[in-house]
Amino acid sequence: MQGPAAQRCSLAERDRSRYYSGMTKVEQLEQALENLSLDERASFRAWYAVFDAAEWDQQFDTDVAAGKLDRLADIALTEHNTGRTRKL
Repeated sequence: MQGPAAQRCSLAERDRSRYYSGMTKVEQLEQALENLSLDERASFRAWYAVFDAAEWDQQFDTDVAAGKLDRLADIALTEHNTGRTRKL
């Protein structure tokens, strides 16, 4: 591997003490991704974007249900109700 990719440290190399000996799952994924063709990487990116968005949506829904965003919603509504917002 050459260029910027060769200069980039893998996640495992940044803190090898966090991992057991041998290849970690992250290292295995990194190696597998580096060996994909351009088309395969494009397919992977498309799949991962959908996967990641679904995971983010689930976490957001969990946070909303737990009330973690209530304070921010209250602040936004107060700003709006007191005329401190404008139409976009």
